[in-house]
Amino acid sequence: MNRRAPLRRPPAPGGRRAASARRAPVSLAAAVLLAAVPSGAAQAAPPKPLGETGRLAASSCPEPPLIDGGVPRTREYLTAAVRCLNRAWSAHLSRAGLPFRAPRVRFHDAPGERACGDRPWPDADAFHCADQGTVVFMLTGEWIEGRTDLHPLKVAAHEYGHHLQSLTGIHASYAARFRARGARRAELRRRYELQADCLSGVFLGSVRRSLKRTGQDWEELFEAVRRSGDGDGTHGSGANRLRWFKRGYGALSPAACDTWTAGASRVS
Repeated sequence: MNRRAPLRRPPAPGGRRAASARRAPVSLAAAVLLAAVPSGAAQAAPPKPLGETGRLAASSCPEPPLIDGGVPRTREYLTAAVRCLNRAWSAHLSRAGLPFRAPRVRFHDAPGERACGDRPWPDADAFHCADQGTVVFMLTGEWIEGRTDLHPLKVAAHEYGHHLQSLTGIHASYAARFRARGARRAELRRRYELQADCLSGVFLGSVRRSLKRTGQDWEELFEAVRRSGDGDGTHGSGANRLRWFKRGYGALSPAACDTWTAGASRVS
């Protein structure tokens, strides 16, 4: 989820509710090492866990303009971004023998009353509904309107990271532990969100060359990620959000995104 919060615009450069589980919850230290197995599918060997799938292959993801002739093209931009994410991650999971299902995508010009089924609409610019396998984007707001930086693409990749967590069993394990743990819920959520930050970095690093952005553009993105740290303890400090994003961006591999075994100071 990307909470709606004031963002200082950089200079122009150019809910999740899991279905109840009857089996004992899996430890979150092992959550990154689990992957969903298609029901009824014969398996000669266990599928690779997400953390052992190797590097995400470089791919092309040219950005369409967010504004064309003075007309906002936010829907077209986000549609293209999700198409790139589908292409990159479907090929990656397929090579690893893991199942893939593209997320549903919904766009809204204004918040509704309900989201993710019967849950209240969150105070967020974008969010993922795990039960429905749906990513929801607002088409308005400072997070995307009038921007020329890479922040909207990073937000799309973060929400897609939550979709990957659902596909590979990580969300189910997280949700089970979240229900069982009281005092540690905030820390568990930060680990979950910071992993999505890292996975977004993996994707952006893999398409970097095709984006035709300058070094200054990337520095502005890093600063936007750092500024997105929260004070309510749900997503992590700015320093840690940037740290995990850069880990994925540099490694280009989900193996770099094991937030579940990281020390507490790395997920504060």
